[in-house]
Amino acid sequence: MSDCKVMADSATPKPTPANFPSLDALAHLPAWAVALSGGADSTALLIASALRWPDKTHAIHVHHGLQDAADGFAKHCETLCHRLNVPLVVVRVQAAHASGESPEDAARQARYKALSQALQSNWGGAVQHIALGQHADDQVETLLLALSRGAGLPGLASMPAAVTRQGVTYHRPWLGKSGATLRKALIDIGQTWVEDPTNQDTRYTRNKIRADILPSLEKAFPTFRQTFARSAVHAAQAQSLLHELAEQDLLQVGNPPNIQALQKFSDARQTNVLRHWLAQENMQASAAQMEALLVQVKSCTTRGHDIHIKVGRGFVKRQGTVLRCYN
Repeated sequence: MSDCKVMADSATPKPTPANFPSLDALAHLPAWAVALSGGADSTALLIASALRWPDKTHAIHVHHGLQDAADGFAKHCETLCHRLNVPLVVVRVQAAHASGESPEDAARQARYKALSQALQSNWGGAVQHIALGQHADDQVETLLLALSRGAGLPGLASMPAAVTRQGVTYHRPWLGKSGATLRKALIDIGQTWVEDPTNQDTRYTRNKIRADILPSLEKAFPTFRQTFARSAVHAAQAQSLLHELAEQDLLQVGNPPNIQALQKFSDARQTNVLRHWLAQENMQASAAQMEALLVQVKSCTTRGHDIHIKVGRGFVKRQGTVLRCYN
């Protein structure tokens, strides 16, 4: 059975949009589906959305089937959507992780794929937006995880307020609000939510951050949510500039990249354009792999010099005057 948070008594007044943080960021959209897990954040988002825009609001619940409590999550979502008269689609996925892949990453990838497919298969394809309940605490956790892994600007930028993937735009209207704010809103209106038992398992890094690090940060830096979010925005802006430069540089060096043209750039600029080129080829180089590739590019001054570097799951190889990548 899933754990359930019990709220106020039956005398609780009927909720209104004013009980929740603003959703003005969604106001311009024709319609959207809330990614409804049944947890506090998505439950709050669904209610706030349905109260303000009942005709625009839809919901999708992804049933991962990873734990016994999953059926209880789906039941909560069905009951809530029935009460609010919100159209709900429940999608079952197999989120088992492959060898070398973390369970969290496998579940996330399966979830995004399921959300996209649910939009394509329901409501006549008229809904192309997904609203996510991720908040300021989630943003801080994402940033700290990125720092712990030595991530570059794309990682430090953390989660954008809006991003489009494969024709679906995902919106995070509450990145500036704390999780405690959303839970308090639910408590004030007497609303229940489900609690994923794995959220208490500190063997998962994100849970450990939530349980051990965030409380300490709050004591030392009470405004850390706002300041960390500001740093993530700065990183995102810097990454956007690097992306624009990489697009211009790739036009200059060619696609595939000409080795002599690359050699005219600084190491930093070579790294930027090569990462951009590799991303277009669905490849990603580690810091060590990129360093090795730069060394080979710099050393490639004779016709017979060979370049053959492992990058991600594939390779980068010299072919005449240019670099080619293959799996």
